[in-house]
Order: sequence, then structure tokens, then C-alpha cells
Amino acid sequence: MSGKKSFEDLIAWQKARELVTRIYLVTRNELFRKDRSLSSQICRASVSVMSNVAEGFEREGDKEFIQFLSQAKASSGEVRSQLYVALDLGYVTEEEFNNLYNTAHEASRVISGLIGYLKKSEFKGSKFK
Repeated sequence: MSGKKSFEDLIAWQKARELVTRIYLVTRNELFRKDRSLSSQICRASVSVMSNVAEGFEREGDKEFIQFLSQAKASSGEVRSQLYVALDLGYVTEEEFNNLYNTAHEASRVISGLIGYLKKSEFKGSKFK
């Protein structure tokens, strides 16, 4: 991936970082915090999005990167599903739900775009040079 020297340069990682921050902030509210299981799970799933983008990039190979990006995308879906639980139980308002859902969905779209780019590009990763 020409021009990208670190995972922090990737828009996919930046979007995932935004998602993590927003999830952690909303899980601090009293009702959400009391549900330790859901709070912990949604936080871990959001961190998984960010971590898998970073780890895949650091593997320095296109196939491994795509695999980790797929896991990141799946974790984004997990976050979106858990947001429905939070909404249904009254842990988040509809506005909070929509904002968080859209952030998670945007992260997923960017990750999908990166997967598509990698599949079509001749990038193989520095470990194969």
C-alpha cells in the first residue's frame, strides 16, 4: 500500500478509533455501566475493530491483511447488533443509537472498501518483495 507507512494513516483505523471512543463514552452512563456483561462485550467488540485493522496492517502481507480486515468488519457488525440490545433496554437514546450505529456502519464501509482495494491491487506486502 503505497504511501501508508503505519496503520494510523489508514482511514479504516481512524474510523475504528472514533467508534471505540464513542462506545466507551456511552457505556459510562449509569444504566449501561450496570450491565457489565453487555458493556464489556460491546467495548471489546469495538476495540476488536480497531485492533484487527492495526494487526492486519502490521502483518505486511495482503492475504493476512484481508483476513484481519474481515474480522474487523465482523466485529463492527457485532457492535451494531449489540447497539440494538442497548436501545431496546433503554441504555441509549434513539439519537445515541443512530449516531453510534452510523459510526460503526461507516467503519464497516471503509473496511469493505479497503478489502476491495487489496483484492484488486497488485500489493502483496513487503514481506513478499
